[in-house]
Amino acid sequence: MKLAGMIAADENRSPLTPDTAKKLKGLGYDVAIEPGLGAEAGLPDRAFTDAGAEVSADAVKGADVVLVAGPPDEAQLGKVARGARLVGVLDPYDNPDRLAALAHGGIDAFALELLPRITRAQAMDVLSSQANLAGYKAVVDAASHYRRAFPMMMTAAGTVPPAKAFVMGAGVAGLQAIATARRLGAVVSATDVRAAAGEQVQSLGASFVFAKEALEAGEGKGGYASELTPEQQKAQSDLVAEHLKKMDVVITTALIPGRPAPKLITQAMLSAMKPGSVVVDLAAPRGGNVEGEADGVTVLRPRNILSGLPGEASNLLARNFLSFVTLITDKEAGAIHVDPEDEIVRGVQLTRDGDVVHERFLQN
Repeated sequence: MKLAGMIAADENRSPLTPDTAKKLKGLGYDVAIEPGLGAEAGLPDRAFTDAGAEVSADAVKGADVVLVAGPPDEAQLGKVARGARLVGVLDPYDNPDRLAALAHGGIDAFALELLPRITRAQAMDVLSSQANLAGYKAVVDAASHYRRAFPMMMTAAGTVPPAKAFVMGAGVAGLQAIATARRLGAVVSATDVRAAAGEQVQSLGASFVFAKEALEAGEGKGGYASELTPEQQKAQSDLVAEHLKKMDVVITTALIPGRPAPKLITQAMLSAMKPGSVVVDLAAPRGGNVEGEADGVTVLRPRNILSGLPGEASNLLARNFLSFVTLITDKEAGAIHVDPEDEIVRGVQLTRDGDVVHERFLQN
């Protein structure tokens, strides 16, 4: 069995590390990587060769399993052999042409961002591992653009007041943003439309801001947020608009799988914010939670915020991939065994034997 690590387009994370390459060899794989696969993550080729992997421009050729950190472009997809298993973060929602190309090429594709939220899948959960880092990095980036201090300081010249930070969306990224902002000394508040999020927010020492009309109505399936009615949206929006006027730093994280990002901060809300305030829109890759621009307010819209943390992002991503490959490998038989009835496989498999098989994308 051969497993290859392929460089993704516009991506500096690596789907393999020397440590996971060594473990994959222990599962019975011959491991190969494209030159420079981990260079941006601080993982030189020699570290992979020391771990027993081959470094080759033809690494993907003839591979039974191909790992990729982000969606491959057309040229990269052309390297993957018919019948190979492509495992990665494949962004199937935004590119139906790529999905069709995967099926046409006879590639069995597995998009790990579609993993079901079940206990057995936690070690493979790329969304959680990467969102955790994204929440941290959002606060660090905001602090670097905020021209004042985060913590309160008592000095002989007077008191420096603490920054007021507001996190919109208390999922994995939001909770990490809350924790990071608190560690930096900010006074933190947060909002979410899921009732369960209130206790989580408060457990981290932040205050919970919500409209009673919206709370609980936003609890969706599988722990994800769902869309609110127009009346519920207005109640929440009016409350948030007043709160935003007092904030120094705002992190928005709201996403609904398969949908454009909901607009949480309108142009009018943004224009009413304090001069010098900073907003980081983590939903920017899916259209963003923030509308427009405003004088005196810095709005950061990172397209790939983890490009600033490729080392740790690669370490976690590679472990997620290792867990999934372990699931589909029969070590004793020395063979790949993909069970289409397995709940995890069924949740992430996009294509099989030349057809699109995932229920969310059958219409494509």
